[in-house]
Amino acid sequence: MRTLVTGGAGFIGSHVADALVAGGDEVAVLDDLSRGRPGRVDPSVTLFNAAVTDADALAEAVEQAKPQVICHLAAQIDVRVSVDAPAADAAVNVVGTVNVLEAARAVGARVLFASTGGAIYGGGASIPTTEDEQPAPEAPYGTAKYCAEQYLALYNRLHGTAHAALRLANVYGPRQDPTGEAGVVGIFCGKALRGERPTVFGDGRQTRDYVYVGDVAEAFLAAARTETPGVWNIGTGRETSVLELIDVVGQAAGRTLDPEFLPARPGEVLRSALDAERVRADLGWSARTSLADGVREVYRWIEAGSPDRV
Repeated sequence: MRTLVTGGAGFIGSHVADALVAGGDEVAVLDDLSRGRPGRVDPSVTLFNAAVTDADALAEAVEQAKPQVICHLAAQIDVRVSVDAPAADAAVNVVGTVNVLEAARAVGARVLFASTGGAIYGGGASIPTTEDEQPAPEAPYGTAKYCAEQYLALYNRLHGTAHAALRLANVYGPRQDPTGEAGVVGIFCGKALRGERPTVFGDGRQTRDYVYVGDVAEAFLAAARTETPGVWNIGTGRETSVLELIDVVGQAAGRTLDPEFLPARPGEVLRSALDAERVRADLGWSARTSLADGVREVYRWIEAGSPDRV
C-alpha cells in the first residue's frame, strides 16, 4: 500500500514508518520537525516538512503522496503544556486532525489516529479499562484527543469512511525523548547509566501500563491491513508500579537502584491499565515484548549514545 505517517520523524511515528517499510509499503512521512528528527526517517522514505495545522501544505503533501492509509501521529503530546495553553493544544490535536481528515477525504485515504488510553479515561475508570468505559479526561490533552476521535466517527457516518482510533497506553522504547510521564523508562535508564538515583513522586505504588514501541508499530500495521473502523486499546493489560519499574531498570543496569522519594504530584492518576481484548479479537494483535526485554533495549540504546536509527 501507499501510506503516509504524520509525525513520522517522531518517537512512535518513526517506528510505525519503519514497520510499514519492512512490510513492503510505499511510505511517506509528514513532520514539521519541531520535535521530530530527520535522522530517524528511513532513507527510502519521502519526507514532507509541513505541519498538520497548515491545511494547504498538508493537502499538497497528501495529494503528492496519494496514500491509501494515513497513520496520524502528529500531535501536541505534553499534558502540562495542554493545561497551560489549551487553545494551542486544541489547534494541533483537534483542528490538525480535522485537516488530516479533509486531506484524506480528497484522495480517498483511510485514517488511523493515535489517541490516548492513559489520559482519555480519567482516574475513576475500572482497571483494566475497556473501550466501553465512558471517557472522563482530566486535562485538555485527553479532551482534545477524545474530540478528535469524535470527528473520526462523524466522518465515518457522514462520508462512509472506515477511520479508526488506537488508544495507546504508556509507550516506551528507543528514540523516546526522556521527558514527561511517558518518558519515565528512558529517564530511569539514563539515571541508572550515570549512577544517579531515580526520583519517585509519592510512594511509588502508582501504576501504569507500559507497552513497547515495536509492539505499537505492529498494532498500526495490523490496523492498516484491514478495512475495519473501530476504537482499540493498545496496551498490555498489566499494571506496573513505579517501584517495580525501578527493579526492572536495575536488572538491566546490573545493580540495585536506590530511589529518592519526593512528595506526590497533585492530580496524578494512581492506577492505569488498558484491556486489549477487543484488538486481539478484531485484529489478532497483542503485545509481545516483556517489560524486562523492552527496558533492556532502552538501556542499550542510551548506552550506545541514543542514536536516531537503531
